[in-house]
Amino acid sequence: MKRIKNPWEGKENYFCFGCCPDNPSGVHMKFYANGNEVVSVWLPQPQFQGWIDTMHGGIQAVLLDEICAWAVMLKMNTTGVTAEMKTRYRHHISTNDRYLLIRAHVAEVRRNIATVEATISDSSGQLCAQSTCTYFTFTDEKSKEMGYKGLQMEEKEIELADLIKDL
Repeated sequence: MKRIKNPWEGKENYFCFGCCPDNPSGVHMKFYANGNEVVSVWLPQPQFQGWIDTMHGGIQAVLLDEICAWAVMLKMNTTGVTAEMKTRYRHHISTNDRYLLIRAHVAEVRRNIATVEATISDSSGQLCAQSTCTYFTFTDEKSKEMGYKGLQMEEKEIELADLIKDL
């Protein structure tokens, strides 16, 4: 798989809570293309807990929502906004876990509406949360107006095990 370069990095007024590396309060997600699937490996942290040592459900929703947007960019080469999100929390996530594995893929496209499926699993492989997002996609003109110029990948192939090892 290859790391997806952030198309907005360095853009003025870019402060996305999900993917901006410069937002001090954000979750700083990074994304990798694995065929038609987007993958993110994320380190849970105590400041994102709801209950003691338990990750807040709203933060889980952020992770799922954000990766769904990146799946749309990868599959459809456009941007847009979440129109609906259905999330099922299946198992608690410890903020002390070694890492989380977040995955998403576009399951269906009808005109400018994409249905995206995403999951969060903990480091033991336990499915913790899953979501289906209905995503309203922008025209090419609107995406360009928003500063989107398409996705680029880093050249280097990387293995999931190497991402986890480097946490």
